[in-house]
Amino acid sequence: MGGALRALLVDDEPLARTRLARLLGATGRVEIVGQAGDAAEALAALGRASADVVFLDIHMPGLSGLELVERLPRGLCVVFTTAYDQHALEAFEANAVDYLLKPIEPRRLDRALDRAERLRADPSRGDVTAALERLAASLRAARQPFLQRVPFRTRDGVQFLDVARITHFTTRDRLTHAVTAGAGAAHVVDYGLADLEAKLDPAKFLRIHRATLLNLDHLDEIQPWPGGRLLVRLKDAKRTELEVARDRVQALKERLAI
Repeated sequence: MGGALRALLVDDEPLARTRLARLLGATGRVEIVGQAGDAAEALAALGRASADVVFLDIHMPGLSGLELVERLPRGLCVVFTTAYDQHALEAFEANAVDYLLKPIEPRRLDRALDRAERLRADPSRGDVTAALERLAASLRAARQPFLQRVPFRTRDGVQFLDVARITHFTTRDRLTHAVTAGAGAAHVVDYGLADLEAKLDPAKFLRIHRATLLNLDHLDEIQPWPGGRLLVRLKDAKRTELEVARDRVQALKERLAI
């Protein structure tokens, strides 16, 4: 069976889906049959249109990508797209066809498409797990230290913010802003929130909302909020208040042991 690979894109960040769709479109090898922001939307999309391959983020509200794999139709190729290289071995165990680390490079994407096409042509091929094992090993070997400073652009060039000064990152108008303590200044940075989650120390930074990544060192108090959400208040002079989305509440409580 030839022709373009039919692909479903699953990621809770619309911007990430847009970027991936653009990369896939540039290859001329893929027909995108649907997009989804969570597991329920993904399963519904597969009910409407068949796919050869699912490009699947790992960290999503509700069911994670790894949990969703267990509910996908048998024989469907899976390519995990995530900023979290520590999940490489889990991806290997789930028999994904490949594992792409964000930000995705076109050359690596082409290699993943090659594997997906080979698997579509011969689902009985036995080289998938071996390839993933090698990939997982290379990801572990390539792991980099956590960011200590974050660059941002100015009229005169590039400056750097010490990570310890940043109270939180937030997305607005498709841009990522790093907000600092004190005057609460915000600087536009060239990272998406998913990229920052992978590059910053997870012991200090936690995603509390689709649009907010919090530096826990600047957290001062927590209050209940309607709809099962929480409100956090920071230590800065403005006593900044941030919403904790309902699907992120448990992760915050576990992190703070409350």
